Amino acid sequence: MNLAKDSRQLSVISGQRTLAAIGCGVLLLMAGCRQDMQNQPKVIPQRGSEMFADHRGARPQVVNTVARGQLREDSYFYTGVIQGANGYREEQNLMPFPVTMDVLKRGQERFNIYCTPCHSRVGNGLGAIVDRGYKPAANLHDQVRLAQPVSHYFYVMTHGYGAMPDYSAQLTPEDRWAVAAYIRALQLSQAATAKDVPAGAQVKELKDVAKEKNLPEGFAAPWALPATAVQAYPPVAKEGTPGMAPANPGDPAIKIPVGKTQ
Repeated sequence: MNLAKDSRQLSVISGQRTLAAIGCGVLLLMAGCRQDMQNQPKVIPQRGSEMFADHRGARPQVVNTVARGQLREDSYFYTGVIQGANGYREEQNLMPFPVTMDVLKRGQERFNIYCTPCHSRVGNGLGAIVDRGYKPAANLHDQVRLAQPVSHYFYVMTHGYGAMPDYSAQLTPEDRWAVAAYIRALQLSQAATAKDVPAGAQVKELKDVAKEKNLPEGFAAPWALPATAVQAYPPVAKEGTPGMAPANPGDPAIKIPVGKTQ
């Protein structure tokens, strides 16, 4: 009987010790699960903060600081305009970097992707979506567009003009300048004469080029303004062939106050 009683006592003591060990382990685990990592004194985006006097968690940028890669010292390269002596912004007939054949090829590629749906590949403003009823785009060969400086096209691509949206998201500044250079080359090509061809250069008719590329002979023929266009203007000789009115009227004359010219 004594042996059985002693055995039961030892079993109880052992169980108590086991429970105590488990309890200690649980206490140790609980001591490690503190809230310091979760409740840090940090600023959470879009929330207020008691750390600053204005109680704003999002801090304003320090005045005159510039983010890395956004210094943009050459303002003309990024804007297409300069500050004139009279205080007004002025467009310039000047490229910010040398125009090479690679630049023109890049401009042609970007022009064919983003500009031809409205302006067509020859720039006469009769693109495919005009044929489907969209407002006629500007004819890049009319007298108004030919008189524009090259940076005007960069500025329009950056900010849009009339019915045309801006393409600053689709085209980098370098690509916008490349397209502007290609537009000038396109204007020269469409008004070129035999005297402009370098000696020894081979000249082909557009219909022959179309035939070589397995295109219909009439592919390179003048395009007529479709009847589905929003505005069907009669041909205007001074605006080129095929004749069409630009999508927007010529830029209005800018009158500079007398005080600004002195």
